[in-house]
Amino acid sequence: MPDFEWALVAALNAFFAAEKIDAIAYRLKQSRFSPQFADILVDSRFPEYYLAIECKSLDARKAKTLYFKQHFSSAAGAHQLDRETAFLERSGRQGILAVELRHGAGRPRTAHLVPWGEARQSYSDGRVGLSRDEIEAHPALERKGGCYIVTRLDIERISGYYDIISSRSAFEDEPFD
Repeated sequence: MPDFEWALVAALNAFFAAEKIDAIAYRLKQSRFSPQFADILVDSRFPEYYLAIECKSLDARKAKTLYFKQHFSSAAGAHQLDRETAFLERSGRQGILAVELRHGAGRPRTAHLVPWGEARQSYSDGRVGLSRDEIEAHPALERKGGCYIVTRLDIERISGYYDIISSRSAFEDEPFD
C-alpha cells in the first residue's frame, strides 16, 4: 500500500507542476499506535485542490468488495470513515477515497478516485462496503510507464461531488426579517 500512496503523491505533484498550480501533495507519516487523518493531504489556496485522500489497495482477483469493517480501522474508539469525515468537516478539505485494484502478475493495476461522500453515504446506509463495480464506475487514472497520471478532469470529477460538508447554512438558526 505505501507504494500506491507514494505513486499517487508523485502523480499529483507532477500534475500541479505541469499545470503550474500552487498546490503540494504530501504523505503523512504513519504511526502504528495513533490514528492519522488521511494518507495524503494536498494543500492549496484553491478549494478544488484542498484535499484529503485515503488510499486503499485491493487484490482484485480475490476481493469483490472494499469492506468497511475489514479494510478500514476502528482505532481511537471510532470507525475510520467517521474520524476522517469529522476531519474533512472541520478542515474544509474535499475528501477522496483512492482505490488501487491489483489484477495480478502481468496485468496493470488501476486506480480509481471515489468521492468521499459516496463512500460515507454507503457506510451511513448500513452497507457492508463498496463493490468492485461501484469502484470501477469511476474512471481509472491513466498510467504511463507504470506511473499514474492525474489530470484536471480527474480532480474536477471529485470536487464538490457528494459534498460531505454540512449543507446547513450559517443562517438557518437565525430568523429572517
